[in-house]
Amino acid sequence: MASGMCATIAPELFALGERVSRPVAEEIAADERALDAADCCPALAITVYDEGGDVIGPRP
Repeated sequence: MASGMCATIAPELFALGERVSRPVAEEIAADERALDAADCCPALAITVYDEGGDVIGPRP
């Protein structure tokens, strides 16, 4: 979808390409910036997991 919301909210974690946004690394920290990006993604394309593998984002 490439809305660019994640890259706008967390440019150190996500980059906007021609047709999609992508994380800048294969794995990124499950921190507040990643959670904010997941919360704002209109396509719900970002899932954040904690260290135990439980889904913590997007938040309701």
